[in-house]
Amino acid sequence: MSVFESLNETSNKAKDIGERYVDTSHQYLKLKIFQQLTGGMSLFGKMLLIGSFLFIAFIFLAISAAIAIGYWLENYALGALIIGGLFLCLAILVYLFRHRIDQKFIETMSDLFFD
Repeated sequence: MSVFESLNETSNKAKDIGERYVDTSHQYLKLKIFQQLTGGMSLFGKMLLIGSFLFIAFIFLAISAAIAIGYWLENYALGALIIGGLFLCLAILVYLFRHRIDQKFIETMSDLFFD
């Protein structure tokens, strides 16, 4: 009977160790998911704030550039048209290089996610 009791005790210890391992792995997984989510949300929040301020700055710069070009050409409508055309060209360039932008974004996020 001693061998069976020893075997039973050993199997109980193995079961306890296995349960602790599963619990610890579950807790680690929850913490890792929390870390990734908070890191992603923090990145999104910073991008939103910085993007908002940059957008406002570009609006003011575009208006002032249109006024300056219009003053120089003595035609404010022509200045606004030139700045509008410049932004249209920039939008076309971004559209043409959208796949590279997506690839760079995916690389950055995968480095952050699979850290």
